[in-house]
Amino acid sequence: MSLLDIYLLGAPILRQETTPVDAITDELRGLIDDMFETMYAAKGIGLAAPQVGRSERLTVIDVDDRQLVLVNPEIALREGMARAEEGCLSIPDIYGDVDRATRVVVRALDREGQPFELDTATVPGSREAQELLARCIQHETDHLDGKLFIDYLSLVKQQAAQRKWKKLRKGDRSLTRSVVPAAVSQHHHRDEEL
Repeated sequence: MSLLDIYLLGAPILRQETTPVDAITDELRGLIDDMFETMYAAKGIGLAAPQVGRSERLTVIDVDDRQLVLVNPEIALREGMARAEEGCLSIPDIYGDVDRATRVVVRALDREGQPFELDTATVPGSREAQELLARCIQHETDHLDGKLFIDYLSLVKQQAAQRKWKKLRKGDRSLTRSVVPAAVSQHHHRDEEL
């Protein structure tokens, strides 16, 4: 396994729709393993293929110690609504309140290519964990459609986030950031990012 670079706001791949996966291969399973390793090192709870420069319709998630691999995910049901703060590994240190469904039903293939359906309301754990899982699934599937959480913010808040992003970048125009294993032990001022 190896750590992958994470693509940042401004990288064209983050705005492109992904391509459905036709076959689960050993190479794809290797990518899944690398994505989990990268996500954990970056202190995230979800990571989509475009965030690591790939065009496959694939995302990995770990909420409440529940590892999920979603290949070709489609959200079949959204229910309820709640506003909560989100962040993103592709836009570090930028946060915003986003309205999302509190329950989703998602259909996907697992890492072996087997179809499954997941209803977040039936996942064992607290209601907060179920709602966080629903939020994470929506956030990550948005990545697969070329959408970012900042797209849900008001125009004024989008502009403020863009200004803050430019200020944080201090002229750095690189479109990726490297994740290093040492990042796991560093304290982050927010618990986790999607």
